[in-house]
Amino acid sequence: MKAIRVHEFGAPDVLRLEEIDQPAQAGGPAAGQVLVAIHAAGVNPVETYIRSGAYALLPNVPYTPGGDGAGVVEAVGPGVDSVSVGDRVYVAATVSSGTYAEKALVGEESVHPLPEALSFAQGAAVGVPYATAYRGLHQKAEGRPGETVFIHGASGAVGVAAVQLAKAHGMRVIGSAGTERGRGLVREQGADHVLDHTASGYLEELTGVTRGQGPDVILEMLANVNLNNDLQVVARFGRVVVIGNRGTVEIDPRFTMGKDSTVRGMALWNASEAERAQIHAALVAGLANGTLAPVVGRQMSLAEAAAAHVAVLEPGAYGKIALLPRGASHPSS
Repeated sequence: MKAIRVHEFGAPDVLRLEEIDQPAQAGGPAAGQVLVAIHAAGVNPVETYIRSGAYALLPNVPYTPGGDGAGVVEAVGPGVDSVSVGDRVYVAATVSSGTYAEKALVGEESVHPLPEALSFAQGAAVGVPYATAYRGLHQKAEGRPGETVFIHGASGAVGVAAVQLAKAHGMRVIGSAGTERGRGLVREQGADHVLDHTASGYLEELTGVTRGQGPDVILEMLANVNLNNDLQVVARFGRVVVIGNRGTVEIDPRFTMGKDSTVRGMALWNASEAERAQIHAALVAGLANGTLAPVVGRQMSLAEAAAAHVAVLEPGAYGKIALLPRGASHPSS
């Protein structure tokens, strides 16, 4: 099968399209495992950090990147009863080989139903972005109905997911984006107010629309740039959750003292088995009833993985980038 392989950590050009053996053995998947024919693989910033070697947990090389994707169940191992061959599914994690490939081996607990109304590319936007947004909003920030959340960078895949989840939870949503196209997307997802975070004075505007109180929750996608400002505008007893970061930042801890505010870091891989089960139970229900609808901004071929790793870090995020191991996507694919 075709797959992207990384033989050494480094720049995007270390991503190589190769022909490799499929992940399951000749006898099929092992007990509790599922072989999925991947039709779309999600591209996430974390995969660029891992590829470059700048991440806390690094795989042994060579490896195939990718933690989320969507496709069709090709085979199931002994004891698997939650999915069947031919089922459309989204993938939240893999067992051995990542999702930047034509096939991936997945534990049964990480395979979830994908409604017919959603494309495979949309399904590839669920496993990491929506799970990250859910964990940040609900499990870390403990967002409550009636509270105000500011999603600082709301036009990317995680931001879009957070807007949809917060609206469904009965929260007042303020989102920011750096381009008019991105701000339009955030409005379309139902945000109550949309700010231009490239404009001077946008934090004063944030304070104004919250009537001087500040947001109860801030979901921060670029903490190395924004964290100290977040601490100045968050509400009393507010919670800032660091979801994305690309470097160091200097903060004044006094900003947390007068408000009894907190900064909470998060990483999706720290979620317990019970927390992961809670996350995906909620996401499956939201996808099924139409509350959640991933936005795909760009679809690229597997051979364009290096370009996708550059694009996912560029300013002006707009939805999800998906790689298509099996060629062009169709409305039902």
